[in-house]
Amino acid sequence: MGWCLCKCRPLSTFSSLLYSSKPSLPFPSTFLPSSSIKSSFFSCSISSSSALATGTFTWEDVFRVSQSTEEEEEEDNNSSYLHGYFHKVQLCNRGSGKQSEFLPFVIEGQTVGFVHAGFVENFKSFSDVFVYIKDNSNGGSVGECVSLHPMLKTAEERTSAVTYVIKCLGEKHIPGIRNELYPVVSSFGSPVLFSLERAAAPYFGIKAYGIHMNGYVEIDGQKHLWVGKRSNTKQTYPGMLDHLVAGGLPHGINCKENVAKECEEEAGIPRSISIRAKPVSAVSYMDIDGYRYKRDVLFCYDLKLPENFIPKNEDGEVESFKLIPIRQVAEVIRKTQFFKPNCSLVIIDFLFRHGYISPENFGYLDLLRSLRIGECS
Repeated sequence: MGWCLCKCRPLSTFSSLLYSSKPSLPFPSTFLPSSSIKSSFFSCSISSSSALATGTFTWEDVFRVSQSTEEEEEEDNNSSYLHGYFHKVQLCNRGSGKQSEFLPFVIEGQTVGFVHAGFVENFKSFSDVFVYIKDNSNGGSVGECVSLHPMLKTAEERTSAVTYVIKCLGEKHIPGIRNELYPVVSSFGSPVLFSLERAAAPYFGIKAYGIHMNGYVEIDGQKHLWVGKRSNTKQTYPGMLDHLVAGGLPHGINCKENVAKECEEEAGIPRSISIRAKPVSAVSYMDIDGYRYKRDVLFCYDLKLPENFIPKNEDGEVESFKLIPIRQVAEVIRKTQFFKPNCSLVIIDFLFRHGYISPENFGYLDLLRSLRIGECS
């Protein structure tokens, strides 16, 4: 019996850049966003027309909301200060209660992904590619899973067959096809079982890896972060705030080389400077949205840049850059949804590592653990 992908839902966008309903993460109730934090955003006097529509805010709005009030400064060590950060973790880890709707995607006895049960009806048209079998991979338990036809024995054969299916499905079912391949592995560094179109990765629930780089400058002993504003023509998260450099990790390139490549393309950073970028951490998350199951691991890099360096986007994906004091960036993260969601996690990690979030902040350890809710392997 064969299977193929069925119609997917388009990538959802934020209907509001303010706080939504309380987080569903397994944190103590004392960490849930309070009415006082919600009201703190409104006190920044940003009009609803500019703040509520995704990506329609301006740099002026960003700088306005980045200023903390005396009341907020007094809040730093009390129980509500970290609420805004917890909320950003929640935005990247939705839908945990819907995991049962997904079937394991098993290759060579290894679970490499998860496919929504709603996809299986369309798999029938590709019986020479997808099969539906019993799953004995979890300690002898028997259940249903999706796999590839046993005649597809090599990574090259699997890649070719699955690529054909994705081309047949097209933009109608998998929007944003980029003709960029991601490696399908059971864990980072393990053998590549086949390669999959990047846009299809969340529909197969495979682990996807990426690099995010914090490009910062020290001025008079204070750290400032270079922040990019995504182009309004970007298919995903148009007009939202982003890292100086970030990108997925495609097949056939390692993290170090990918950092150098993205540095040049996204910010005009020459290799003589980008080679100084330091691998410092990793964050992970699991996000379910309709038929999409994102299981992402982001490798975090820090790069201290010269004070006189000015980034220049080379690939048209960034509208503009601003150098912002890190404490003000932290306020933007806490109060708004201006940043592309996964960027918030990487910046929160930066705040931990550079001492801007301390054990004196109530909820410190819970927030630290939450940055790796996804399977970090």
